[in-house]
Amino acid sequence: MQRNHSIALVALFAALMAVLGLIPKIDLPFGVPITLQTLGVMLAGCLLGPRLALRALVLFLVAVAIGLPLLSGGRGGLDVFMKASAGYLLAWPLGAFVAGLVMRALPAGSPRGVALSAFVASAIGGLLVIHASGVVGLMKIAGMSFTQALIATSAFVPGDLIKCVLTAVVCHTVARGLPDWKFGKQGA
Repeated sequence: MQRNHSIALVALFAALMAVLGLIPKIDLPFGVPITLQTLGVMLAGCLLGPRLALRALVLFLVAVAIGLPLLSGGRGGLDVFMKASAGYLLAWPLGAFVAGLVMRALPAGSPRGVALSAFVASAIGGLLVIHASGVVGLMKIAGMSFTQALIATSAFVPGDLIKCVLTAVVCHTVARGLPDWKFGKQGA
C-alpha cells in the first residue's frame, strides 16, 4: 500500500508541475523565462521529502524531454535543454531533493514551525541550488561571464522569495489540516 501511495504522490507532483506550466511565462531579454514551476519544485521537496521529490521532478523532465509541451509557454522537447534556461531546468530535481533533505532535518513541531522550516528549505533547495546551476548554465550555454550570469539570475530572486513564502503558507495549511503529514518524510 505504501508503494502505491508513493507512486501516486510522485505522479501527482509531476502533474502539478504541468499545471503550473499552464500559467503564462514572462520572458526576460537573456532567454530565461519567469514561471511558477519553481514553486512546484519547492512544494515537492517540502511536502514529499528528498526521494519522492527527486522522482517527481525527474518524471516531469523526462516527459518534457520526450516532447510533451509541459513547460510554461507550451515548451517541450530536447531543445529546451540546449537553451540558456537549461541550467535551471536540470537543477529542478536536485533542488527538490535538497529542499526535502533540509525540510527533513529542520524541526517542524507546530504549523508555524513547519512554515518556517518550509521557507528555509525552499530558499536553500528551490532558490540557492537552482540559481547556482542557472548561473553555470548561463555561463556555459549563453556565454556570459560569471558576473553577467549572477546579475541576470538576480532578477529572479525577489519572485522566488515570494514563492518561498507561498510554499511556507501551503505547508502551514497542510500542517493544520493534516496534522499527521510527514513533511520531508513521505515515502521514507
